[in-house]
Amino acid sequence: MRGPAPTSPREQAAASAPPNQTQSVLEIRDLSVSFAAASGQLMAVQHVDLTLAAGEIVGLAGESGSGKSTLALGACRLLRPPAVITGGRVTYRGRRVGAAGVEILEQSAHQLRSLRWREIAIVFQSAMNALNPVLRVRDQLGDALDAHLDLSREQRRERLTGLLDIVGIPRERLSSYPHELSGGMRQRVMIAMALAVDPELVIMDEPTTALDTVVQREILAEVAELQRELQFAILFITHDLSLLLEIADRIAILYAGRLVEVGTADEIQHRTAHPYTRGLLESFPSVRGPRRELAGIPGSPPDLRAIPKGCPFQPRCRFARSECHGVDMQALPVPGSSPGHISACPFVPPAFAGPMGAHVVASVPRVEETR
Repeated sequence: MRGPAPTSPREQAAASAPPNQTQSVLEIRDLSVSFAAASGQLMAVQHVDLTLAAGEIVGLAGESGSGKSTLALGACRLLRPPAVITGGRVTYRGRRVGAAGVEILEQSAHQLRSLRWREIAIVFQSAMNALNPVLRVRDQLGDALDAHLDLSREQRRERLTGLLDIVGIPRERLSSYPHELSGGMRQRVMIAMALAVDPELVIMDEPTTALDTVVQREILAEVAELQRELQFAILFITHDLSLLLEIADRIAILYAGRLVEVGTADEIQHRTAHPYTRGLLESFPSVRGPRRELAGIPGSPPDLRAIPKGCPFQPRCRFARSECHGVDMQALPVPGSSPGHISACPFVPPAFAGPMGAHVVASVPRVEETR
């Protein structure tokens, strides 16, 4: 499977260089987003720190309403009023923008247009709603090419057919309208559109929602193969933690707009450190190992207009104690784990982070292992 060929000597040099996974391509620091409402400020995202390395897949998981999409759209300056970014920094460092990087929150509208899609692309939720129903596939794919690349008619045609080739869609579908495509094909068109001009970061916001299990696995396998070949970083957003265990290098868990745990997929699966993460793991069945009763998480996420003091999860947590009301939600390293494994719960003993986490769910095979 081949991606579109680089169109300039600079791109060819960048494409031939191995990715430096120690350098961050995106740094989110202390980002906060609120929504103005008649009853007061709704704090959707609070003081989030998150880093993506070049060529890395980072999963962002949490229940509906936890702030996942708001965080991603806020980092790209795609939120509309009444949403307001109340604080923080977002720095993008791609190979084409230089080592100093770009402060996204300080960019003008014109500067953002040159950054979006060329450097940072998005696969939105619900392809049927994201695609324009009155434009053919070729026109929608061509928009990004025309905005960012200077191609001849022949180069443009080769690029369009190449994009369909890499996502497994017949070339004749370039003349189709979105309603003439299946759900899986529409999602593949969205992925092809995101990859049209070789971005270094792709944000995938629930890209497999509403697809059946077979099509979902096909899409995930294609995404994993494309990422390995083209070496772009991915921020993969979903409420399905079991899915992230298959594809992500690292996973960040979001609850009520706060990061509660970040770790590698193995650490999240086998050395769970936060009670909310454990609840998510207990909420889906395992296809391997002994049968177990699904526990789930009691109650509902808090009203973001009146988040409880201290840990917002404590009203639903079976390990809650009186001290939880005074927790400052600062994520700290988990004892006995790697430095990158952090949790916002200071009361979890190492024993809970070890064997109990491993007992929660049997090993989940990676996508590439099942192909």
